[in-house]
Amino acid sequence: MTPITMVEGRRISLSNLDKVLYPESGFTKGEVLHYYATVAGSLLPHIHNRPLSFLRYPDGPDGQLFFTKNPPPGTPAWVKTAPVPRSDDPSAVQVVVSDLPSLMWAANLVVEFHVHQWPAGSPAVADRMILDLDPGPPATVVECCAAALWLRERLAADGLDAYPKTSGAKGLHLSVPLEPTPSARVSAYAKALAQEAERALPDLVVHRMAKALRPGKVFVDHSQNAAAKTTAAPYTLRARARPAVSAPVSWDEVEACRTPADLVFLADDIPPRLELHGDLFAPLTDPDRAHPLPAHPKVRP
Repeated sequence: MTPITMVEGRRISLSNLDKVLYPESGFTKGEVLHYYATVAGSLLPHIHNRPLSFLRYPDGPDGQLFFTKNPPPGTPAWVKTAPVPRSDDPSAVQVVVSDLPSLMWAANLVVEFHVHQWPAGSPAVADRMILDLDPGPPATVVECCAAALWLRERLAADGLDAYPKTSGAKGLHLSVPLEPTPSARVSAYAKALAQEAERALPDLVVHRMAKALRPGKVFVDHSQNAAAKTTAAPYTLRARARPAVSAPVSWDEVEACRTPADLVFLADDIPPRLELHGDLFAPLTDPDRAHPLPAHPKVRP
């Protein structure tokens, strides 16, 4: 029998709570739901009013993965959606999770949460820039941290603040709060920044995705600023061998990183971190922290 729970007055059917989703650690679906309920106060502000894409892994990371932008079959009528017009479907909508009932309904589907860099109602007008630092083996997150520190300083020269988080996989994400800016302009700036990083750090950074260029280097992926792209949200679980989280980190932690294990955070690590540090990504939800892209970036030779 499928248990029914009430969350803030909404009836939600939960299923397979004892199912082990992460065999390496025995982490169950019930623990996934408990994790999302526990961190909801910090996660929800970062996905509030943002159309979501879901990466579903109902049988765990070793099972089938389903990436979906459309509302899943059976989406309750009370779950909000927002128009996200696409070239192949001008009437397309995506789910918006802005409250605890919607979060728990979505978590029951076993999902990674992925967000656009723009809010509902303003398609292709970004209020975030994302730089995805992806290491090519044998490089690791340690090399990503070195690239991130250069990028932090470079962004500061243009009056921009960057906030790091783990990808929940092997790399690092830098998020930059912006005054609303067309996604195409953000993409162009991010690409120029990645190219400049490659010129400044040719032994460390590449700006192109080609696999042949990437061994031992950090790919600064600027492409996720395109209006159609989405990126793993802060605090989302990832479909990895263990219940790893895309976890906000401090710049002190980035500077201190010496081994990949230094920046691996699992579901059970996050509540104590929130207790200790609060939400390190809170500035991204503060309009006063958003700055304009420079009209003329301070390009270094």
